[in-house]
Amino acid sequence: MFEKFRQSRLVVLPPEEESVKRPVAFSTDEQISKELSTETETSDADAASGRARRMVLLGIRKQVHRQLLETLDLSALDHAGEADIRREISEMVKEIAPHQPIVLSRTERDQIIDNIYYEVTGLGPLEALIKDDRISDILINGPEKVYVEQDGILKKTDIQFSDESHLRRILQKVVSTVGRRIDEMNPYVDARLPDGSRLNAVINPIAVDGTMVSIRKFKKDSLSLRQLVAFGALSDNMAEYLMAAVKCRLNIIISGGTGAGKTTLLNALSSFIGDRERVITVEDTAELNLQRDHVGRMESRPPNIDGRGEVTQRDCLRNALRMRPDRIIVGETRGDEVVDMLQAMNTGHGGSMTTIHANSARDATSRLENMVALAGIEIPLNALRRQIASAVNLVVQINRMQDGSRRITSITEITGCENGVLSMQELFAFEHTGVSPDDRVEGRFNGTGVRSHYTDHFRRWGNELPARIYESEQQ
Repeated sequence: MFEKFRQSRLVVLPPEEESVKRPVAFSTDEQISKELSTETETSDADAASGRARRMVLLGIRKQVHRQLLETLDLSALDHAGEADIRREISEMVKEIAPHQPIVLSRTERDQIIDNIYYEVTGLGPLEALIKDDRISDILINGPEKVYVEQDGILKKTDIQFSDESHLRRILQKVVSTVGRRIDEMNPYVDARLPDGSRLNAVINPIAVDGTMVSIRKFKKDSLSLRQLVAFGALSDNMAEYLMAAVKCRLNIIISGGTGAGKTTLLNALSSFIGDRERVITVEDTAELNLQRDHVGRMESRPPNIDGRGEVTQRDCLRNALRMRPDRIIVGETRGDEVVDMLQAMNTGHGGSMTTIHANSARDATSRLENMVALAGIEIPLNALRRQIASAVNLVVQINRMQDGSRRITSITEITGCENGVLSMQELFAFEHTGVSPDDRVEGRFNGTGVRSHYTDHFRRWGNELPARIYESEQQ
């Protein structure tokens, strides 16, 4: 049934000594050799038998993969279904298995088929990690070290690539499908996987100890603000205030470090944007999943191999202003696009939002100033700060705690600019009180007692907030 994909008749290779001693199942030959040499001799026959069995299974996987490459027209696999490809791999395993010194169990045979299928059609060793919804980050430091973050905890896995060339081959497969490239002339790349995950990779000569890959996975279903409250990321009072701020079209900056949950919070806040509003998003690598129907998405583009065709975030943002947006959302402000972002917030696009890397509300405004300066815009500092005060209404600080949890640690309003200094008032803050016996961060969300500077604005929009939400709330 699958013969049309064959290039030649399948030849079953004998179980050579090399096939057993040199497994490829995501471990290097050097590692296998080192593992065997360091193991102490034991009289436990079961343990010795288990090691021998694992080595035979690794050898079978190597043999099947090699013959698959030799006997199949891989270009034709693009038009074949998963069932057909798996059936062909299964037939190869059946032909090779009788010549091996062990009898494969059903579980072992299925595992070999899965691994070979992922190697040919997917991301090889990474495929299982990509499909695991419990994993939020995949971090690779060379072919031998693969780490994942699960439930906020970073841990090393037993998954490995055969060698550096194996890792590079999988990486090239990923970036080529999204029109990006990575080579010695361009040793780093940002890309978006088909499932929306964000990938960053760095290769030699930038990566000293082997290719480094970082994959940030995003949940298929965006978390709601109420779910974030249930997870302890913020209090009910803070959620009530943020809902009103979005509905009443305050301009919001979400500030925090890498992996703090800025994009997750931005997606959650988007659910309170009115149905009659047109939203345009601008991103360097598209990762926003706004909970709205009327959304226009734009993504920047790197230059081609000739150095032409680059489209920056600033180009996209300038074009977005001509697309009749009610709100503009910039995935992350990190460069000269900050100038156009501030102008958009100042020129009738209320309710615009963006994220920025900073450690506090005051640091976030300083970063805005620095980015404007780096953009080459010559503007007096006092004038720039007045523009920031006019454009930005609210800074939400979100941090990743030492136990891996994410919490909104501060909500601060920008109320104006006096004598060249931005005036701010903090409405809510997270008080860190200690660590529990199981190493979980303990604390509570407090209201400062200061009422919002935009109370009248909320009232005009029909979202008047009760004074009680600004008081302390124990959690």
